[in-house]
Amino acid sequence: MSETGTSGGATRVRLDIAYDGAAFSGWARQPGLRTVQGALESALATVFTRWGEPPLLTVAGRTDAGVHATGQVAHLDLTTDQWDALTRPRRSAPDAAQRTALDGLVRRVNGIAAPDGDVVVTRASLAPAGFDARFSPLWRRYQYRIADAEAPRDPRRRGHTVWHPTRLDPAAMERGALTLLGLHDFATFCKPREGATTIRTLQEFRWDREPDGTLVASLQADAFCHSMVRAMVGATIAVGEGRYGPDRLEELRRAETRTSAFKVAPAKGLTLTEVGYPADDELAARAVQTRARRGAADGTVDG
Repeated sequence: MSETGTSGGATRVRLDIAYDGAAFSGWARQPGLRTVQGALESALATVFTRWGEPPLLTVAGRTDAGVHATGQVAHLDLTTDQWDALTRPRRSAPDAAQRTALDGLVRRVNGIAAPDGDVVVTRASLAPAGFDARFSPLWRRYQYRIADAEAPRDPRRRGHTVWHPTRLDPAAMERGALTLLGLHDFATFCKPREGATTIRTLQEFRWDREPDGTLVASLQADAFCHSMVRAMVGATIAVGEGRYGPDRLEELRRAETRTSAFKVAPAKGLTLTEVGYPADDELAARAVQTRARRGAADGTVDG
């Protein structure tokens, strides 16, 4: 792909996306169900209905039903005809055509996909050379919110904050979270998927109490496998309740076996907040490296 985001007649466009997961059956398209990918691709099909096969989305991290996002990233490849139709000058000055075209694409997709605004493309931009939304990231970052007995029950936040009936001990939760950091097999905390690896590098996992009392977990890893974040949050909740000591989480991780020792935390408290990419001149190499390491495994799933 060239510096203009064009390769082999295709132009790659990066989309930055936010959504309220409550109204969706997850990211991935599913027959008969409303999903984020389905809603956006249906809108793209309408926008490009006269110009060949509609573009499909490749996403940084597929989220499960009920999981939100403020910093999701995806890419799509436009054919020459689709790009020409998008950028054909109208009343705009020729040198502003590209910017106007991408702004127009955002407005049209948002208007078709979700007039009520539960999914929003916040930005569209030409992808740098070598950019791959799925394989180029260095890390993904999630946040999980809990209002325990010390936090107010704010009805305005009930859609993305889990209410917990008792007081939790964030210091104990933090100590438990620290035992999970590093490169490990996280099979204990992942729903098994045939052919998919559960080896990940957990780069950050901390708990903070906000001024209003809400507990917020921040997690960052090279990638998260299916249900990994919610399982680890559920395990630290068990520590915060005093049912386990912090070291128990390391013991469970070392067992590398799915367990019922703790409950997986509800989806609605979880938000994908950011996807981190390397410098533009390192994007292609990062994508090659990730593909080689994971092979056919799906390394971008969580929920």
